[in-house]
Amino acid sequence: MKTTEASAPVPAESGAPVVKVDAPAGGPPKEKKEGTFLNAFSHGMLVLWAFMVVMPLLWAVMTSFKDDKSIFSSPWSLPDKLHFDNWSRAWTQANMSDYFLNTALVVGGSLVGTLVLGSMAAYVLARFDFPGNRFIYYLFVGGMSFPIMLALVPLFYVVNNMGLLNTIHGLILVYIAYSLPFTVFFLTAFFRTLPSSVAEAAFVDGASHSRTFFQIMLPMAKPGLISVGIFNFLGQWNQYMLPTVLNTDPDKRVLTQGLVQLAVSQGYKGDWSGLFAGLVMAMLPVLAAYIVFQRQVVAGLTAGALK
Repeated sequence: MKTTEASAPVPAESGAPVVKVDAPAGGPPKEKKEGTFLNAFSHGMLVLWAFMVVMPLLWAVMTSFKDDKSIFSSPWSLPDKLHFDNWSRAWTQANMSDYFLNTALVVGGSLVGTLVLGSMAAYVLARFDFPGNRFIYYLFVGGMSFPIMLALVPLFYVVNNMGLLNTIHGLILVYIAYSLPFTVFFLTAFFRTLPSSVAEAAFVDGASHSRTFFQIMLPMAKPGLISVGIFNFLGQWNQYMLPTVLNTDPDKRVLTQGLVQLAVSQGYKGDWSGLFAGLVMAMLPVLAAYIVFQRQVVAGLTAGALK
């Protein structure tokens, strides 16, 4: 059997000219051109998407300061003057103040209950191994895919038999049950990314499980809590189907029910400016919450990928 040995490269002699081989001229310019085209296309799509999202909001805010005549005669023009009476009329005569109070009570109570219960369940599912752990976790995951429309009729009878129909606390409990599956799913993945050495050190120092959770692990999960809290706030603030079925008392209507009632009543009266003012009032808390906590939302969504 013959073996062939690769000959070592012969070094160039001193003073010998070195020939440089140029790279193909067509490679880098073509790649640079393709990258520029993709960047321009992606930026163009982002600009188009931002325009489609922002313009309806700006138009609604602009229309809320017009009178009814200007809304139909020049819908795309700026208001001749700011009609703040539209906002005062919607706040007082259309009972938007009562709807805001009811919504704040329901969403505030349900948000606190959802975060407390959801974080406790997620911490146990993420940190402890016990029989049925994965089964319980997949039950929460399955609850995310269950259509709420299928549960409206039995949910109505259950709430009615418990004496919680047309009550604020009954609606809070339903909102908590509605938001728990996503909260547990989100926070379970987040608690798994937290270092276990800190909890083990707390156990060595004699801390109990409850103290370790509330004083150590829960503060470390603050970005995830803020992120899932924003998502739950948006979903609960804009919830319409559940309060329509479970809250038929006119004095306890939430904001979404009040907007529908305002649209029906003002549609017959022709007070479109008051309707747009009420619509903007309902949007402001959601926009303010996202603007204030946008960094925390992004940090909570990317924390699991960065660790």
